[in-house]
Amino acid sequence: MDGRKRSTIHKGLAVAIVLKQDQRTGKETVGVVKDILTNSPSHPHGIKVRLEDGQVGRVCRILDNA
Repeated sequence: MDGRKRSTIHKGLAVAIVLKQDQRTGKETVGVVKDILTNSPSHPHGIKVRLEDGQVGRVCRILDNA
């Protein structure tokens, strides 16, 4: 699943994000969503979230929690 729709993302969800400094390379950082920072229902580059470890970036993939 991709992270461009706010309705698919919630607290506690495991996601892969791209940090601001990694946008050129596309390097992904994996973590668990603590806060959703984007207010609009969708965003073309991914919904911006804060992970539980404090890192902020845009969701590029939603990981399977199973």
